[in-house]
Amino acid sequence: MGVRYQKIGDADREFVKAQPLFFVASGTADSSINLSPKGSDTLRVLEGNRVLWLNYTGSGNETAAHLAADGRITLMFCSFAGDPLILRFYGTAKAIHPRDERWDELVAHFDEFPSVRQLVDCEITAVQRSCGFTVPLMDLQGERHHMNDWVSKRKEQGFESYWRKKNSLSVDGLPTHILED
Repeated sequence: MGVRYQKIGDADREFVKAQPLFFVASGTADSSINLSPKGSDTLRVLEGNRVLWLNYTGSGNETAAHLAADGRITLMFCSFAGDPLILRFYGTAKAIHPRDERWDELVAHFDEFPSVRQLVDCEITAVQRSCGFTVPLMDLQGERHHMNDWVSKRKEQGFESYWRKKNSLSVDGLPTHILED
């Protein structure tokens, strides 16, 4: 049984910072549940219980649709090296787009990357730590090059047409608001 807290602690911040991989889960009462692995240097634990996640362009945009409709989000981190631990952040979140007033302030927490489609601004309401005893030990070989290769090929034509085709609706037909004013 895990232990639940209301605040992100210093040890939690250090653990999150050391993880090369995390998972994002979202859904609505009537939608499919989405669970996605995320990597790269795309997450920041800010002051208090605030977390920012830099969301790159992908083959779908489920999280943004779920957040617009419901707002709930879960982030999960687990140790694949060293001591076992599973850490979950439960909360609510909102997608912030380049057109939004807070964009410049929030995106400044990250290095520039050309295929960023939105930031996810999370307010964490609960933190859960559990053992992770059955999570296997694994060695990180490095970052994949596929995203950079894909972005290099698509950069000249831009991402708007791709977003319109692949990122505007969830698999359940919910709007993501990626191109709305």
